[in-house]
Amino acid sequence: MRELDRLRELIARHAGEGLTPTALPGVSVLRATAVTAPLGDVAEPTLAVIAQGVKETELAGRSLRYGPGQFLIVPVELPVVGHIAQASPGEPLLAFVLRLRAEKIAALLAETTPAATGPVGIGVSAASPALLDAISRLLALLDAPGDAAVLAPGVEREVLWRLITGPQGSLVRQIGLADSRLAHLAHAISWIRRHYDQTLRVEDLAALATMSVTSFHRHFRALTSMTPIQYQKQIRLHEARARLLAGPGDIAGTGFAVGYGSPSQFSREYRRMFGTPPSRDTLTPRP
Repeated sequence: MRELDRLRELIARHAGEGLTPTALPGVSVLRATAVTAPLGDVAEPTLAVIAQGVKETELAGRSLRYGPGQFLIVPVELPVVGHIAQASPGEPLLAFVLRLRAEKIAALLAETTPAATGPVGIGVSAASPALLDAISRLLALLDAPGDAAVLAPGVEREVLWRLITGPQGSLVRQIGLADSRLAHLAHAISWIRRHYDQTLRVEDLAALATMSVTSFHRHFRALTSMTPIQYQKQIRLHEARARLLAGPGDIAGTGFAVGYGSPSQFSREYRRMFGTPPSRDTLTPRP
């Protein structure tokens, strides 16, 4: 496909090793020359398009594999586990990444006829030639910085329009609709992200989402594939692992810092999620 070849060429030209932010706001490019081990992270609302190589993303036990010409949509902050499944020095993984901003999608929707929205959740689809072409033209503006300030917003708008009218359009539309179910759930998710170390009351979260407790539980699980308690647990454990990997630290103290009252429970749940005890991930000297 000509559009995919063009996108591959542009990413290769502007990407360093790893994820590289560009001069275009919200736009990054990814290049990786080796397969990686699964690593947990909290993904922001994002579009990721693969031009070469294969990546896998797992959410609550559901694994999505996507390769050249396919894209992933993450609609809200979600604790995911991802890894590069196919890459080599000769054929590195190449990807385009765009942060999806609700206000930009909302502005576009305000000028269009509202369309019905369907189920929410994380999704993978094939990118149309029109979407690949728009993304390539957006990246090509990196070679014309004098034009980028004027033209980039319009081309990004076209990218978003291709998403809204594409196979994941229902999901993308809900990001921009202030009164959508996803927008209401995002208030509760944002609270958990900011207060992951605190006791969670589902009744309070349901109130933030302006839903009954029963409805909140059902819609939260449909979006995240987990309960609010399971979501908070994953956020806590991802944060704990990031702290342990960042430098020397006290394991029990790290557990307490992310909200665990019991060191044994922290170690048990850490091992269950990551397959290794926290002592394997900390740089704390051992006797």
